[in-house]
Amino acid sequence: MSYILASNLVKKYGSGEATVTAISDMNFTISSGEFVGIMGVSGSGKSTLLSVMGAMNAPTSGCFVVDDIDIYRLKSEKRADFRREFLGFVFQSFHLVPYLTVIENVMLPLAIIKASGKKKRQMAESALAAVGLQSKSHRLPNQISGGEKERVAIARAIVNEPPILLADEPTGNLDTRTSLEIMDLLRQLNDGGMTIVMVTHSPDCAAFAGRVLQISDGFLISDN
Repeated sequence: MSYILASNLVKKYGSGEATVTAISDMNFTISSGEFVGIMGVSGSGKSTLLSVMGAMNAPTSGCFVVDDIDIYRLKSEKRADFRREFLGFVFQSFHLVPYLTVIENVMLPLAIIKASGKKKRQMAESALAAVGLQSKSHRLPNQISGGEKERVAIARAIVNEPPILLADEPTGNLDTRTSLEIMDLLRQLNDGGMTIVMVTHSPDCAAFAGRVLQISDGFLISDN
């Protein structure tokens, strides 16, 4: 059974002669526990697709289903609940709060859950341990390296233990050696059962995925 299903997805921006089609009649499935890469040149539609998959950008037509939930039939409040329960997000820009410590940054997604402060801290410590940064928990973002900032961003994304991780160019600001370290970390998370969907322009990074969707001008041109 498909864990993630995209059916006849279309996403258009603008109207009339100014209409731009970012996603054109796209169909694919992803099984639970897969590691899927999305590749394409700038402007091909891959980041738009990831935003649709992230329950943040409603398609113009078609449907997107996760675990038998038709995401865009949900009301906005329920869709927010879905994002919190199912999804972790990692971006090219780390989006760390500069005046918060590493562990405080990781704890941010926990602010809206019902749990004691002690429990939330334990969850954040566990996430930092998973990315190998428990010893840096009290440092500020400007006191750690770029690769460590990305690890903090990943820890923040997995602190709720979501089943799906969406990553948009997670190594785009990193050197080659650090990029490979981050990709190895993502592979470890995938080996632990997490479903990962990653946008990347790098063939070296895409090689870590078990499957790659090639996007061109909004069309899915290859799936292997």
